[in-house]
Amino acid sequence: MSESRESKIRARLEARFTPVELQIRDQSHMHAGHAGAADGRGHFAVTIVSSEFAGTNRVQRHQMVYDALRALLESDIHALRIKALTPDER
Repeated sequence: MSESRESKIRARLEARFTPVELQIRDQSHMHAGHAGAADGRGHFAVTIVSSEFAGTNRVQRHQMVYDALRALLESDIHALRIKALTPDER
């Protein structure tokens, strides 16, 4: 059985950030019929809490997450909503 998209996202984010909290929600079903869903890639919402985000702003955090998921953005992810926090911010 092939690895699910959610599992792929989780593996990459856990390897890069060692998060204390990680939630991944597949919201693809909410976009059925949407032009962006036609290519088969999914829509996901990620909440990640990691000390790796300390000293960075929101844009930098999003860039860090996009960098960790770059290959999946080309093959599995069409849209990604990110909430990235430090442990002190949750």
